[in-house]
Amino acid sequence: MPQFEWKGRRRTGEMIDGSMTADNKDAVVGALRRQQIVAVKIKEKGKELALPKIGGGVSTKDLAIFTRQFSVMIDAGLPVVQCLEILGSQQQNKAFQRVLFEVREDVEAGSSLNEAFKKHPRVFDNLYCNLVAAGEAGGILDTILQRLSVYIEKNVKLVAAVRSAMIYPIIVVTVAVLVVVVIMWKVIPTFASLFEGVGAKLPLPTVIVITISNFLGRWGWLCILFLIAIGVTLRLYYRTENGRYTIDKIMLKSPIFGVVLRKIAVARFCRTLATLVSSGVPILEGLDITAKTSGNAIVEEAILKTRKSVEEGKTLTEPLAASGVFPGMVTQMISVGESTGALDAMLSKIADFYEDEVDEAVANLMSLLEPVIIVFLGVTIGGIVIAMYLPLFTLIQQIQ
Repeated sequence: MPQFEWKGRRRTGEMIDGSMTADNKDAVVGALRRQQIVAVKIKEKGKELALPKIGGGVSTKDLAIFTRQFSVMIDAGLPVVQCLEILGSQQQNKAFQRVLFEVREDVEAGSSLNEAFKKHPRVFDNLYCNLVAAGEAGGILDTILQRLSVYIEKNVKLVAAVRSAMIYPIIVVTVAVLVVVVIMWKVIPTFASLFEGVGAKLPLPTVIVITISNFLGRWGWLCILFLIAIGVTLRLYYRTENGRYTIDKIMLKSPIFGVVLRKIAVARFCRTLATLVSSGVPILEGLDITAKTSGNAIVEEAILKTRKSVEEGKTLTEPLAASGVFPGMVTQMISVGESTGALDAMLSKIADFYEDEVDEAVANLMSLLEPVIIVFLGVTIGGIVIAMYLPLFTLIQQIQ
């Protein structure tokens, strides 16, 4: 059997190393785990095999399923360590499985569940960790996990609805562009050679189409590089503070997608803040977390201004209304919730309403995009065909 050299970390955080004879790397990892050692690096015959980084490759859907199962098991009275062991061993996502086993080891070593989750920020974000901390402090971890699972499931549904709605138009437009490119690149030059051979006088539409075809045939690679450069530039610009603010502002004010994005922002804000407030997280901390998870710089700025206003002793309603991001109906219902002491319930009702509004808005968007795409395809491809056949009509008349 091959000899392996390994480095690992004990529960106390102490780094140790050693050697072991085993069938393969997985056998070494299992043997070290039984000794309560987390393997960091394994080396065989001079070839270093680094373990994948913990915390990557975990989808929101995986997290939603885990949270729902975890809440059911905690509610049934199973110990946290046993829950993590069972869920980790059943987890098909290997990256998530490693995360859960590390969380279990940290909890066994005496860490709180919240502290163990915080070591994996790429899987468990601030909202998740803060809610778990509130649940542990109040002795209502099962209830908090149930609320978290509902929140994540609704968020997954919201994102999936928008994503699935955009798949159809993106595929259709992509196929249409490819068809037009093939026609301009392969078909049009054949017609151009034919017209040149017979010396036909070409009408203006035909000249334009042939000119574009020649340009694409000669400089098409440059056009592709230009489009890639624009995409990379926009991506890099969006990563800057000013760029993110500018692009998010343009998106929110766009005539078609802006309405949908605004409703998504309102639904996410209300659902997140409702979950935090109902779980006992302080309102200032809740607003801070909600701002960071808003997904839009304009919405984030409005929430942070609201947080500052609340910190000064004012209500939520005034700064939210002044931001111009949230509709009047939303701010009025929040005002009622504040006045009656039922802010979390009111926010949940608003979130339910706007999630339904998002579904309706996405359906309406699809209804609007379909005829636009059909008209675009008809005009583009039909225009090219007509432009190519115009000289043929002239030649037929000359022959007659």
